[in-house]
Amino acid sequence: MSGAEPTITVPTWLTHSVTATQGEAAHPWLATLPARTAAHLAAWNLTLERVLDPGGSLSLVAYVHRDDLSPAVLKVGFPTPETVHEHTALAHWAGRGAVLLLDSAPAEGVLLLERLHGGIPLRSLAEPKAMLEATSLLHRLWTELPEGHPFPVLSQRVDAAARLAELPHPVAAEARPLIAEALDTARDLAGSADESFLLHGDFHHGNVLAADRAPWLAVDPRPLAGERAYDLARLALDRADTLFGSPGAPAAVRRRLGRLSEALEVDQDRLRGWTLFRAVDLALRALTADRREDAELYLEFADTL
Repeated sequence: MSGAEPTITVPTWLTHSVTATQGEAAHPWLATLPARTAAHLAAWNLTLERVLDPGGSLSLVAYVHRDDLSPAVLKVGFPTPETVHEHTALAHWAGRGAVLLLDSAPAEGVLLLERLHGGIPLRSLAEPKAMLEATSLLHRLWTELPEGHPFPVLSQRVDAAARLAELPHPVAAEARPLIAEALDTARDLAGSADESFLLHGDFHHGNVLAADRAPWLAVDPRPLAGERAYDLARLALDRADTLFGSPGAPAAVRRRLGRLSEALEVDQDRLRGWTLFRAVDLALRALTADRREDAELYLEFADTL
């Protein structure tokens, strides 16, 4: 990298999101974010093109060029138990179905990634076509776990949701029976799950981008060891706003679960149970981030199950 020191501005969306979800730990991380980003630009000989705004909810994302002028993406993330092993999953996939990892500094949550077409998510396709592409890609990502893997397991995700459920909030208090049912269901499922697959962990249309070397590639995994129905449940919740914006939503939800379970040969009852849990989990996360409208939408989805 040559020339003057780059000016790095942290997007407002990132500041609000990290502060809302990470509490006091967000402040020192945000304060040092520009300097740490500049340090990695220099260390990896990268030229900053621009910082994406809004970018990620837990990471600063920047378009850069490498010293051979090839385009890449620098991602500087806030490490969480869900994201800390992102580099390990990407290295294991080695570009098969997911964005290619070019370099990493795992201790600092910094990744250098292949440049994809960030403005063209799978969400840009009509839902039937998007679901077809998504299920095909998801099937490719479900690989055997590497030996001695560091990934969390399903019970840890359930425990994390249970801790969120203890936070005081009037919406959560009103939905307490539904939340309790979802957690009980998830504990039962986790106790009998085949945890032999590497899962993406947050697979939905917004986390699949158009690419040059493949039509579509997955990004932003929150990897874990678990059963396929857990991953598929997140996809089942995609475009919930559209689904509930039309008449006959409960029947549409049942049809969607049936189609997805058949397409990927996943037990429909286990898919329903994990979808119930993941809808409640997303609702609790939305409440933590002060997104009440999103929370109510996911709780409505959970209620249909």
